Amino acid sequence: MDRAEKREMVTTLNEVFANTNVVVVAHYSGLSVADMTDLRVRMKEAGGSLKVVKNRLVKLALKGTDAEHISDLFQGPTVIAYSDDPVAAPKVAADFAKAKDKFVILGGAMGATNLDKDGVEALAKLPSLDELRAKLVGMINTPATRIAGVMQAPAGQLARVFGAYGQKDEAA
Repeated sequence: MDRAEKREMVTTLNEVFANTNVVVVAHYSGLSVADMTDLRVRMKEAGGSLKVVKNRLVKLALKGTDAEHISDLFQGPTVIAYSDDPVAAPKVAADFAKAKDKFVILGGAMGATNLDKDGVEALAKLPSLDELRAKLVGMINTPATRIAGVMQAPAGQLARVFGAYGQKDEAA
């Protein structure tokens, strides 16, 4: 990498740390290319990104961001996973770490909040934003259908009562 590429990488990483909701840091030593490709595909499908980074450049990029406190995690072969959804990147990383022993989650950051390995795994257990939205819409929609059912019930009862009186008068 020449200086211009390094400067561009630092700028790009600085924007990542400043604008994304969550960053997960992990060691990937010993993973095959196929494993890394699989992880990248999973992360992209979940709405996140994965980047193998040079520690020195990341430490420069972290300066002046809310995630500056995680600079001590960058030692050895590190990879960062990040996403706008605070659950997507931790969920994919935690699932991949369970399947592959050589992928070790070190920690991460959610804004200014420092996350250790347990914090990342706790985030991974939470439902995603899309799942929460679906639950909320379901909760909002359910009372509306119940109200419609309750409103229709008295009208149906009245119709049955009028029908019964009509049959009674015809029989008499």
